[in-house]
Amino acid sequence: MIVEQRDYLLVPGGTARYLETWNRLGREPQTRHLGEPLGVYTAETGQLNTIVYLWQFTGPGDRAQRRGQLAADADFAQFRTEVRDLLVTQSSRLLVPAAFPSVNG
Repeated sequence: MIVEQRDYLLVPGGTARYLETWNRLGREPQTRHLGEPLGVYTAETGQLNTIVYLWQFTGPGDRAQRRGQLAADADFAQFRTEVRDLLVTQSSRLLVPAAFPSVNG
């Protein structure tokens, strides 16, 4: 299992409009292809005006396939068009489970 963390830095004051548009236009196509997110968060400290998504995949191939399907989805393209003017930067990183030695050695 891997988790993708996607961070979107928005223009100041853009968070409410982004989330409203995501709920109206983006959530359904995303969950259709990616499943329910593990979480959707906003930043209260540090880099403000940031939305953080956590998505779970079985591995890199699963992620690539489902992200490709999402990128080709016309409904999701409409969402991206609606929020493009709100985005300052975006980043993505893949998180893998940390390996811990057995408790019994």
